[in-house]
Amino acid sequence: MRAFPTACRTTLRVLAPACVLLLASCTWYHREPLSFNDTSTSARSLERIRIDPSTMPLPELAAHRFDPSNGLDIEDVAMLAVANNPDLKLARDDLGIARAQAFSAGLLPDPQLSVSSDYPGAVGFERAFSYGLSMDVLAIVTRGANKKSADATVAKTDLGLLWQEWQVVAQAKQLFLKARFQDETLPLLQQQRDLTRTRYERMAEAQREGNLTEDTLTAALTSYSDARKQYTDAQRAAEQTHHDLNALLGLAPEVQLQLKGGGDAAPLADATIDDAVAALPKRRPDLIALQAGYEAQEQKYRAAILSQFPSLSVGFVRSRDTSEIYSSGFQINLSLPIFNRNQGNVAIEKATRARLRDEYQNRLNQAYADVAHLRADTAILARQLEQAEAAMPGVESGAQHAGQAYARHDLTLGAYTDAQSALLVKRVDVATLRESLAEQRVGLQALLGSAIPDAFSSDQTYTDNHAK
Repeated sequence: MRAFPTACRTTLRVLAPACVLLLASCTWYHREPLSFNDTSTSARSLERIRIDPSTMPLPELAAHRFDPSNGLDIEDVAMLAVANNPDLKLARDDLGIARAQAFSAGLLPDPQLSVSSDYPGAVGFERAFSYGLSMDVLAIVTRGANKKSADATVAKTDLGLLWQEWQVVAQAKQLFLKARFQDETLPLLQQQRDLTRTRYERMAEAQREGNLTEDTLTAALTSYSDARKQYTDAQRAAEQTHHDLNALLGLAPEVQLQLKGGGDAAPLADATIDDAVAALPKRRPDLIALQAGYEAQEQKYRAAILSQFPSLSVGFVRSRDTSEIYSSGFQINLSLPIFNRNQGNVAIEKATRARLRDEYQNRLNQAYADVAHLRADTAILARQLEQAEAAMPGVESGAQHAGQAYARHDLTLGAYTDAQSALLVKRVDVATLRESLAEQRVGLQALLGSAIPDAFSSDQTYTDNHAK
């Protein structure tokens, strides 16, 4: 027992430097408390936002300078969405996690140190000890496959983030177009409501004087009620668009954006779309992400097969017994592959690989189908818009003549109101078709990427060069 303090001091002298080195290389814990305040971007914060165009996921955005000082055009809104969207922030956090997991997969396993000591109870014997150092060999064997799998997962996550950015850009542009459409149509619907209200009030007065039948007044009231409901519904839709756009851009609810610009979508050349569709598997981020995910699963399957081999740990041992006889040797820990043999994990990874293969094929087939659907729907909308615009001059002429006749007291209020209402309805119809066609164009951009030029870009230099 007298040797016990000396042995402890010897062991501490050996372990203390190692512990100091380990502590020096460790990461220390720092608490990061949650915030209980609303951190959405306010109007004042929006003025201070600076966006680097080189970080944008599409060429037309990378060529645009973000400047919200005089209002936001469609590219400004898309850039702000990419930089400030809450869901994209979470997706970037997921990418950080994937990169950390890839870093972890590439680390070599730590060696294992074993120390034991025996203290004899009889006089004349010395302390016995045993020191061992070992390494997990199988972890080194499977490290390459695990690292490749983790790297492929990082690529998949990164491409998934890029695809999500494409979708956020499309959503931002569609909400921009919807907001601009509502800015254009709300005054028209208000005029429609005021016209029908004026007609109803005049007819109600005539009915009280006994100059109008009850059924005619009822028809005027129904028309006024419909126009009022349509205007109220449009106001609610505009408020919903404001809410959706602010939420997408990460803005506080009270922020009122000043939107500017817009435009009509020119017809797309079939050859341009055909070329983009042909390159779809090589340019769509979600499809390339699924390819990377499939490669990651290939490596997981390979690692599972390698793990069928016995788990092997090899080490060196140095020891001394109580009679002061020293010995050196090695130790091997080997699992016997009799029952498990990792066959369960092999079957799981193989089945997962088959599912990922089917998922990729289904996504590719759906991509082709979505493009075909949008092309067909766009063609129908283009024909409807052409017909509506062709009919517009006649309706405008009729409304103008009706106004002149009403001013000369040659036309009744009801006929005048009908002619003006017909013009307002036609203008709303044309605006609706233009907005739908523009949203279809943005939808194709989201499916095919920058292979489809941005019809609403204010950067004419980029648009012209891209068209060439």
